[in-house]
Amino acid sequence: MARKAPAEDPGDSRLRVGPPKDHAAGVPAVTSSLRHAHGQMGVRRSLLTLLNVNQKSGFDCPGCAWPEPGHRHRAEFCENGAKAVAEEATLRRVGPGFFAEHTLAELAGRSDYWLGQQGRLTHPMYRPADSDHYRPVSWDEAFAVVARELRALDSPDQAAFYTSGRASNEAAFVYQLFVRLLGTNNLPDCSNMCHESSGAALTETIGIGKGSIRLEDLYEADLILVVGQNPGTNHPRMLSALETAKDRGARIISVNPLPEAGLLRFKNPQRPSGVLGGGTQLTDLFLQIRLGGDQALFQAFNRMLLEAEDDAPGTVLDHDFITAHTHGFEDFADQARKTSWDDVLEATGLPAEQIREAFQEVLAADRIVVCWAMGLTQHRHSVPTIRDVVNFLLLRGNIGRPGAGLCPVRGHSNVQGDRTMGIHEKPDAAFLDALGAEFGFEPPRPHGHDAVETIRAMRDGRVRVFVALGGNFVSAAPDTALTERALRNCELTVQISTKLNRSHAVAGRQALILPCLGRTEADLRPAGEQQVTVEDSMGMVHLSRGRLTPASDALLSEVAVICRMADAALASEGPPVPWADFEADYDRVRDRIARVIPGFEGFNARVRAPGGFALPHPPRDERRFPTRTGLANFTVNRLDVLRVPPGRLLLQTIRSHDQYNTTVYGLDDRYRGIHQGRRVLFVHADDLAALGLADGETVDIVSEFTDGVERRALAFRTVAYPTARGCCAAYFPETNVLVPLDSTADISNTPTSKSIVVRLEPAR
Repeated sequence: MARKAPAEDPGDSRLRVGPPKDHAAGVPAVTSSLRHAHGQMGVRRSLLTLLNVNQKSGFDCPGCAWPEPGHRHRAEFCENGAKAVAEEATLRRVGPGFFAEHTLAELAGRSDYWLGQQGRLTHPMYRPADSDHYRPVSWDEAFAVVARELRALDSPDQAAFYTSGRASNEAAFVYQLFVRLLGTNNLPDCSNMCHESSGAALTETIGIGKGSIRLEDLYEADLILVVGQNPGTNHPRMLSALETAKDRGARIISVNPLPEAGLLRFKNPQRPSGVLGGGTQLTDLFLQIRLGGDQALFQAFNRMLLEAEDDAPGTVLDHDFITAHTHGFEDFADQARKTSWDDVLEATGLPAEQIREAFQEVLAADRIVVCWAMGLTQHRHSVPTIRDVVNFLLLRGNIGRPGAGLCPVRGHSNVQGDRTMGIHEKPDAAFLDALGAEFGFEPPRPHGHDAVETIRAMRDGRVRVFVALGGNFVSAAPDTALTERALRNCELTVQISTKLNRSHAVAGRQALILPCLGRTEADLRPAGEQQVTVEDSMGMVHLSRGRLTPASDALLSEVAVICRMADAALASEGPPVPWADFEADYDRVRDRIARVIPGFEGFNARVRAPGGFALPHPPRDERRFPTRTGLANFTVNRLDVLRVPPGRLLLQTIRSHDQYNTTVYGLDDRYRGIHQGRRVLFVHADDLAALGLADGETVDIVSEFTDGVERRALAFRTVAYPTARGCCAAYFPETNVLVPLDSTADISNTPTSKSIVVRLEPAR
């Protein structure tokens, strides 16, 4: 039998700190997977469910977007994938009785962990303006509330429609259609807070805001740079791909402020050597870089490549590729030769000899892949950093050939697919033209609000209705106190969700919780069993079909919720749209997608092929770059060196190993030696000593920003940890309160959660 949800918040009273691990996975990962699964689902349900994860006839893991290999193991899931499945397929339930027992104020005082552990939402719930309780409501009544409040707006732009990366392609497509028929492009997305910098940099430089490799390219690479990324926790199945690459002779350089167990050594539990032996050493060279120093490292590599070409003309750079396929090389090269070694050493915090050692690995490799995640995307200079990564690969023709290319590793499953389906506050004209032609209307053209702009608009009263398709906006967003005030300033907040989270407790004057089916559950309609589709991090589109009996008879699918909401809100206004047909048969949604979005021609037939199909990627497939110049663009980027006042540190927010995005599965982070607690601050021992602090001391973390507002995270235990000097790290969402709303990346407007200047004070 599954264990009951915790009755009380455990807090951090039992916090224990031990030594960090030097390897990932192995038998402990299997044990942890089974413990979480059995605790939520029970033994039989666990086995039936886990054996269907990421299988060709099963459902796509609701966790990360890492692609599936062609040959799949029977257990094609990782430890954190098992936790994600267990959270969704749990036997625990949150019904009307729960909300009758707990006030909104009480729920707002609970932790993300406690809220998530309560179980699956079962009935639509409504919180009237004069009540501190949610009460049950019928679906028709719920949609009537939404329709009433949307019609009461002075302009459609007074509503914002957020999307989490968990939504299916079909749900995302009908969602953006509804929003644009309503008359706005206010479609903030979770990607605004994570990989928006990647999209902005790649669209400018190669013409498409997605990575340029397939999984097979990783296997064929000579050198893989894993930069600002912790795959052992955030997408553990990547470790198997890196292991395969190592088996075939690849070298791996890891670039990160923290030494992460998953990149040191991997004990693959599906190999005898991972169970009984020492596993596989993945990293050949670890560069413990200072936060934000990645741009300087790649600028150093670029200067050294140019100088190596000068020393041995015709042997280092790919001049044929540069001449035929790129633009702006001369201006780039002129600037790159002026890169200051003093600035590079200050920005990276690395010894010059270690950078030279890494460059010898670069010089010896013909085919290079650069992988990155939020360690690169959440700084003020993130877009220039990623542009310099592109420069690095263009110099030797490492885009558009096997075993080489760009690999931004997306987080949530289908976050990339949501953008492909049109979830974007800045849609391109071609997409809007096709959408309008297909449905017979003129879509709105002005750009809408992204996530940060939406918070500002809610704060200022310019957005009065907030609708979220999945996710936990409150805990994902920066500047927590301000974000909460902004949401509470809305007339209506609507959450389309599978489970309880903090965004349900931080509500507008009126609030709706609309519970929906999860990936693991069967979606049965009169037209037959329905399947949805998702796009992985490398542009593969495939089917996902749940098999479990839904958590409640009252649940609707995401597609059904959106279609009924749209039908109620739009009524007879605008062109006729067959919302009921879309809800009844998702093939009809896919037919429309095929006519609107390039690359989806013959969608219904192609996606039913085993493994699905690959979306076109001109730079990868044919070395064609659909940029403004028609070529891949070298760029000139000013080097940004983060300089911190004396007595201060640079903070990065990170996940624990018992966590995925804002979902907290448990209170351990065993790879970093943390048990039964989350309010910890990782600081180098020498930095603690320089600040006059002891390991284990309790401190408040105070962020410093130009607006003069004091943002304080209370009562964190210092942990002496081998992080880069001058840097520190702590878990989000607990430290999102320290990230100022107005501290964002240039161009992408992504919150700078990886480079916050903080001071430490004795706990109040």
